Amino acid sequence: MGVELENSNCTNLVFTYGTLKRGFANHVLLQDLMRTGDAVFKGTYCTLQKYPLVCGPYRVPFLLNMAGSGLRVTGELYAVSARGLDRLDELEGTSRGHYERRPIHLTPAGEEELLPCAAQAYYAHKSYEEEMWKRNGRKGFGVYSEKEAKGYVKRKDRPQNLSFLDHIRIFISSPSD
Repeated sequence: MGVELENSNCTNLVFTYGTLKRGFANHVLLQDLMRTGDAVFKGTYCTLQKYPLVCGPYRVPFLLNMAGSGLRVTGELYAVSARGLDRLDELEGTSRGHYERRPIHLTPAGEEELLPCAAQAYYAHKSYEEEMWKRNGRKGFGVYSEKEAKGYVKRKDRPQNLSFLDHIRIFISSPSD
């Protein structure tokens, strides 16, 4: 089964599981991309395999590229243009070692009998994913909801004297709650 793309420019499928989803802090970027024709909402999807979904510093969500651990993760699928993908990569810090955009396989939520589709997702960078999993007690969740997002701090409201990777290093070296 292929996912139909209404806008022929939007050829990249991207799975969002955290703050880019509707109702969360960074969804404004996808709204902007949809207004300019650089993104199309495709629906609610679930990962075919189990993955750890955890929170890091400032309740930022991280999908860990550790298939088989954690739970099947539910999120939203978008078709985006090359320009839209560049903007998402910038937000996710792919050139700065924050996240890595890698393949993932999904099925429409509630319709797991349908053939899976291939998309891309932003995973925690491999340089800290194992420590992030340990710091979260090797426990994750299946959906980033208002409960998990409680306490989320927007980028502009975080201390500016440290880099995001500095915040991650401090988080993973601190004792868990």
